[in-house]
Amino acid sequence: MKRTTLSLIAGTAALAAVTGFATMNAPADTGADTARAAAQLPVERTSLLCPAPSNSDLAETDYTSFTPVTKGTGSDGKAELTAADGQSPDDAEGGEAKSDSEKGSRSDAKSADTPSLKPKEPGTPVADDTSGAETPALAGIATGRFAPGWTVQQTTQVAAGAGRGLLGTACGLPDTEFWFPGASTAASRTDYVHLTNPDDSAAVVDVELYGKDGALKTTVGDGITVKPHASEPLLLSTLTEADEKDLTVHVNVRSGRVAATVQALDDELGGDWLPATTDPATRLVLPGIPTDATDVRLVAFAPGDSDADLKVRLASPSGLITPAGHETVHVKAGTTTAVDLGDLTRGEAGSLVLTPSEGSVPVVAAVRVLRGKSGKQETAFIPATAPVDTRATAAGNGAKGTVLSLAAPGSSAKVRVTASAGSEGGTAATKEYSIKGGATENVTVPVPGGLKGTYALTVEHLSGGAVYASRTLERTYEGVPAFTVQTLPDDRGTVAVPEADQDLSVLQK
Repeated sequence: MKRTTLSLIAGTAALAAVTGFATMNAPADTGADTARAAAQLPVERTSLLCPAPSNSDLAETDYTSFTPVTKGTGSDGKAELTAADGQSPDDAEGGEAKSDSEKGSRSDAKSADTPSLKPKEPGTPVADDTSGAETPALAGIATGRFAPGWTVQQTTQVAAGAGRGLLGTACGLPDTEFWFPGASTAASRTDYVHLTNPDDSAAVVDVELYGKDGALKTTVGDGITVKPHASEPLLLSTLTEADEKDLTVHVNVRSGRVAATVQALDDELGGDWLPATTDPATRLVLPGIPTDATDVRLVAFAPGDSDADLKVRLASPSGLITPAGHETVHVKAGTTTAVDLGDLTRGEAGSLVLTPSEGSVPVVAAVRVLRGKSGKQETAFIPATAPVDTRATAAGNGAKGTVLSLAAPGSSAKVRVTASAGSEGGTAATKEYSIKGGATENVTVPVPGGLKGTYALTVEHLSGGAVYASRTLERTYEGVPAFTVQTLPDDRGTVAVPEADQDLSVLQK
């Protein structure tokens, strides 16, 4: 089942308890069609899961929690994150009796390693930080007015060692299927797939790996059990003996649900989180390749039984162009294909657009991006993502080093960007932008007045064609251009709820 479908079912079910879907008064028989258009109502519950940020003692991790203001919500609700340590939130609050020593031990651990993120109002972010290798994976639930569009940004700085640099991710939604083109079991890479279970029952997961010649034989990839309210990081090199530079990881959940993401760490090239791509599709957009990218590597996978032939184009500030020498890519069915595109953007904003050149075969894809020169390079990943249908948000922005990239690969479009108040003070700011059809623009983002702390950027689609977005955070450590890129798919903060009247005549049939 697709992610969007699951989210809509969950959102609709949550709203059903509140709205009832039907009035209790039988309508007058006017002879007219009483069907009404579906109403867009705010979701009332959102779950997010954050992977354990690092196993390095040098790690410094910042967290930011934010919910944009949404019309139609009530006055109650909350958003809270707790450690995904195998204990349910109810037990953590005192469900099962524990000795004083156990309580004291748990309390000390939580205060030292788990961030405290409890927002007071939508529209204002809250931030906290942790350090070292002991920060756990987190599981969070937002309800009521904090649920629509809730996002949590996790950004980690690692000063040295494998994966040194800046690693960032938006905490993910639980689901039943994930695709990760761009992973690796090469000797220079240490890649983990993190599986986090938010529910009260165990989840059973299969992890499949696909290389250049097809499916790889795995040792323990099938039937992996993830305990309730727990997180399991799996080192990919322990699942197979194959040394593969480019892999596609497929996470398929047999029972239950999990959140999944891949942490890719390189001995020389830094590292970052590799989020899941969109579901397999015939048209893919990978937005926001940095202007100073020194190397762009496209990794694609065709999960079906048919080969895929893809047309490769770059949405630049002036429109769609075809990279010389890389006009098309052939992806053999069931195999992972990688293509080096070099310094694709050449100093300009750019987004990769993949469309079928022949046939119509669904694929998944991501790019690995390098910045910097030899010896001082850093890595980030950009997966194919969904458009901003209504609204999307990126939290954890600072006064400097934030780049917002907007792409309209089809028709021209108009968007509104709002910079929230700061986590420690400041007033929100808003600006509107028009994006030319076929183009990508790195826009000058609004900054909150009197900013203190971090802030969130919310993108709203106002009119025109589809808009794809990403946010890049940039910092420099000892000459290394550290960076991380997060795509901005729609936050699905509202759900369509059809209005209906009770028809008692059905009881007479």
